Amino acid sequence: MSRTTRILTAVAITVGALAPAIQLSAQRTQPETVFAMTNDANRNEVIAFEQAPSGQFYETNRFATGGRGSGGTVDPLSSQGSLTLSPDHSTLYAANAGSGTVSVFHVFRSSLTLVDRIDAGGSQPVAIAQWNNVVYVLSSGGSGSIVAFRYGWDGRLQEIPNSTVYLSNSRVSGASITVSPDGKYLVATEVVAGNIDIFPIKSDGTLGKAAFVPSPGPGVFSAQFAPEDALIVSETGGSNGSAISSYAVSTGALTAITQSLPTLGAANCWSAITPNGKFVYASNAGTSTISGFAIGANGALTAIGSTIVATNPAGATNLDLTISSDGKYLFSLNTGSGTVGVFAIQQDGTLVSAGDIAGLPQAAGLQGIAAL
Repeated sequence: MSRTTRILTAVAITVGALAPAIQLSAQRTQPETVFAMTNDANRNEVIAFEQAPSGQFYETNRFATGGRGSGGTVDPLSSQGSLTLSPDHSTLYAANAGSGTVSVFHVFRSSLTLVDRIDAGGSQPVAIAQWNNVVYVLSSGGSGSIVAFRYGWDGRLQEIPNSTVYLSNSRVSGASITVSPDGKYLVATEVVAGNIDIFPIKSDGTLGKAAFVPSPGPGVFSAQFAPEDALIVSETGGSNGSAISSYAVSTGALTAITQSLPTLGAANCWSAITPNGKFVYASNAGTSTISGFAIGANGALTAIGSTIVATNPAGATNLDLTISSDGKYLFSLNTGSGTVGVFAIQQDGTLVSAGDIAGLPQAAGLQGIAAL
């Protein structure tokens, strides 16, 4: 080996060894950013908050969606996913439930640029999910439907012809949609009917015939796929109280992995999964607490410590949760107190309070939260 070759090889090895550190450093140059949606009935807006060098979060701007929310007080949409980031975090989608539209924003740090606003194709859009260049919109009003849109190079959405599919019946209260990591299935939840709907995804992004599976656990609300394919389901619960479950999904069927593990709190409707797939957190709105669970390699759930890993102030009514893309922070939308709770995620999955972001209206119709 020549001296030049040895030098080049050594440089390559050094750069390779430093790559993770370089990547982490690059991640830290962008401040932590979280978005919350007002869901105001007259003028829906997305509020951006950015972390200052001191560690505190402050409001940077408000961005009009060009649509109307539903208004109301606490949890008017009864859904998870009304404010959703694309997988690469370059695009933010906001559901305008009052005007039946979806707004599309380009994202640059905490700045948003409205690039499109489209008809959702159904009454009262409440949840959005994206897989590759296909965006799915769940509407809970009327018959309850899911419509597929093609995402264009310019960020605009084009409805895919004949892509509308319907939930099991009218007024079943669709609450969430999620796509499996392999892109084979879209799963929706029906709160009133108590169903978990499994739609196969066709090669063109449209959905096949659904299997409407009664939820094995009572009080199904939201569902999310973990990175390793397990479906994590939040349950408001029956006689045993709120719970969380995990399932393996196949064509037309659910196989329980962990069944109705208690959250030890009330009104668990929302959850958030860390980007590395190690932990899931459940929001207990009725008791203003957050429960934590480790996700095993096979999708099995085990409680972190004594299950309750964080407590918001009494009356906070924490609804939706989101986690930063670097997995450092969990944010809870506290509609009762008009705040966003901020928690630092520790290596063992426990949470440490990092304070609250104030300035939101109390007991208003806030709905939807997303973080970079």
